[in-house]
Amino acid sequence: MAEFASARVAIIGGGAVGVSALYHLAKAGWQDAILLEKNELTAGSTWHAAGNVPTFSASWSIMNMQRYSAQLYRGLGAAVDYPMNYHVTGSLRIGHTADRLLEFKRVVGMGRYQGMDLAIMGPDEMRKVYPFLETHDLTGALYDPYDGDIDPAQLTQALAKGARQMGARIERFCPVTAVRWTGAEWILSTPKGEVRAEYVVNASGYYAREVGRMFGRDIPMVSMSHQYMLFDTVPEVAAWSAEVGHKLPLLRDVDSSYYLRQEKGGFNLGPYERQPKAHWITPDDPFPEDFSFQLYPDDLDRLSFEIGEAMGRVPLLEKAALVKTINGPIPYTPDGNPLIGPMPGVPNAFEACVFTFGICQAGGAGKVLAEWVTEGATEWDMWSCDPRRFTGFEDRDYAITKGIEVYAHEYDILYPRRVWPDGRMKKLSPVHDRTAALGAQYGAYNGWERALWYARPGDDTSEKASHTWARQGPWAGAIAEECAAVRDAAGILDLPGFSRYRLAGPGAADWLSRQITGKVPGVGRLGLCYFADDKGRIVTEMSAARLAGDEFWLITAATAQSHDREWLLRHLEPGLTLGDETEGWSTQILTGPKARDVLAGVAEADLSLPWLTWQWATIAGAKVMLMRVSFAGELGWEIHSQVADTAKVWDAVMAAGQGHGLKPFGMYALDSLRLEKGYRAWKGDLSTDYTVLTGGLGRFVDWAKPEFRGRAALAAEKQAGSKKQFAVLRIEAGAYDPTYMATVWQGDRIVGELTSAGWGHRVGACIGLGCVATEAAVPGTALEVEIFGERVAAVVTGDGALWDAKNERIRA
Repeated sequence: MAEFASARVAIIGGGAVGVSALYHLAKAGWQDAILLEKNELTAGSTWHAAGNVPTFSASWSIMNMQRYSAQLYRGLGAAVDYPMNYHVTGSLRIGHTADRLLEFKRVVGMGRYQGMDLAIMGPDEMRKVYPFLETHDLTGALYDPYDGDIDPAQLTQALAKGARQMGARIERFCPVTAVRWTGAEWILSTPKGEVRAEYVVNASGYYAREVGRMFGRDIPMVSMSHQYMLFDTVPEVAAWSAEVGHKLPLLRDVDSSYYLRQEKGGFNLGPYERQPKAHWITPDDPFPEDFSFQLYPDDLDRLSFEIGEAMGRVPLLEKAALVKTINGPIPYTPDGNPLIGPMPGVPNAFEACVFTFGICQAGGAGKVLAEWVTEGATEWDMWSCDPRRFTGFEDRDYAITKGIEVYAHEYDILYPRRVWPDGRMKKLSPVHDRTAALGAQYGAYNGWERALWYARPGDDTSEKASHTWARQGPWAGAIAEECAAVRDAAGILDLPGFSRYRLAGPGAADWLSRQITGKVPGVGRLGLCYFADDKGRIVTEMSAARLAGDEFWLITAATAQSHDREWLLRHLEPGLTLGDETEGWSTQILTGPKARDVLAGVAEADLSLPWLTWQWATIAGAKVMLMRVSFAGELGWEIHSQVADTAKVWDAVMAAGQGHGLKPFGMYALDSLRLEKGYRAWKGDLSTDYTVLTGGLGRFVDWAKPEFRGRAALAAEKQAGSKKQFAVLRIEAGAYDPTYMATVWQGDRIVGELTSAGWGHRVGACIGLGCVATEAAVPGTALEVEIFGERVAAVVTGDGALWDAKNERIRA
């Protein structure tokens, strides 16, 4: 096939997201980029989208992305000289319950920190901005002055015009039919000829799975039917708008699961029904070859509840004549967030697809995608949207089940300990039956079912019981008992799914030294290793066990499996090997002051070896690795056993522990215990939002090394001084613990944020880990933490542990 075009980057898909990616690549100086669209621009979900542009999100990173979009759109028309219908009407997000109002207050705090002036309104204030609203049963509303709606086609064309003005190229009616990697570039086959590109981006919306197959990738997604209804002019609405000179604010009744927007003089009603419908998942509803500008047949019967709720909330809607129903496909991933970032396992390939809210996220997504391609990293940590958060266990049934679940609960409150029930039991520990019999209540970590807590007789284990912001849920008593056992006797935590890799080959130790900021452990020793990017930001944390001179086990979080494997492989040098041994091993943590006594009765091992060592040992006739380390901050060992041996190892340890008060504990207790030690959690406390020095990890930087990734950036930061510092806070919290990114105040100034917080049962206090302005990080500094709109007193205790600060217990 003859060559048709060549470019540095080729984007497949011409919806709002793909065109925004092209625009932002050109804006970043990569004008040698081409977009290939199989039909006309906007084909797919973009053309039939309602065009709402909220900034609201319970996710810090997604709020960042949506905030950026709204800012971009306000000036885009003028910047590229293209007319755009963008109505910044503001919005009311109304709540029926006290818990919903807490959610709103949390988001107001997040928005304030991002520079947005969101506000809580009472019934009287609501009626002032929305006089047709029934407010008698409402607890309050979140008012977002930046919300509104935009014409999706005009947005797409404006971005396209801007991209072309900067030198980028768009080819319409040019479907990609095949791709191949030469080892140096991609060759894309199209009816117009071959397109050569160094990088390629899958931005093909609900066609992403089909395009992904060309790259050998099965993208976890499903297309859901979403309907919205357009109603004719309502005289009272038209008259009010004419009088005040603007439209009604967009109304979202999240507890009844719909939005209601003024459309000219009428309404646009869009529900998210509890009984949704997925398409293209059965043989009698196959995926179409082309669905560019098609819609599904109307199916309003399943929306009867939401329609009735909307008419009760805004009675004028009953007077309006239904003019048109739009029923089109919207793609969903298993967690409802889009895919933006490196395509797992595929060189020089990226994804910007499966957007459920593509119009409000397109601007920010284009920025994020362009940063991934041009810089290899993003300004904001975007793990929430990283394709590598899905690791391959997510089969078709799982993707469908979870997509339906997310759609049906689109507006639900994301309580901190709510566990979603669908699509579960994908990966089970070898001792799952044992922990279940003991009362384990599970949560999924990269598909692995881990015990969160162990229910006692009478504890409420219903899913509904987890619908609370309060610390004192049904788990509270059990967690306290589990932490007490670890403190006073011994606890055992079943921990399947640790991601583990075997690094080997001549020069492996030297290579690893150049990848991490600190020292490489000696043979027989363990080390905590931090990997930084070129800007000195925290990429990941791994435990390294040095098996031989040039052989290591690298162990990391279950959820980091694809992310960390790709990071290692991307930098791996010739002659080195990296094997993924995750599936072959399982782990238990045995910890507490009597842990040695428990092991002494069952293990053939030298239990006098010091902290941060490892050894091969025998338990119940099985060869295991004992690692002298404990994330709980007590004397302890990690017991690593092959999957086939894990059950008998567990049984033997449990039997040996009966006389020593051994008690199983779960992930909730572990979280409490690690907070007391100031231990960080990945993608909470440890993320690319912070450098290694800002994150309080300076003791893990070996400045004597002449070379490691990020050294120059960290040296510059060290010389200039960090503007923010990691800090541990003791917080006078009431019934609620602070949530992620809770703001920290000093007087009338925000000085930082918490990245994790919770109750420490050993110290009897609420503990927060976070980053604050350097001048506020001094031990003893009095601060305040904002918890659901209320500021409570807090004091900086330093940057270390509140429990066993000298590590005497862990070294015992």
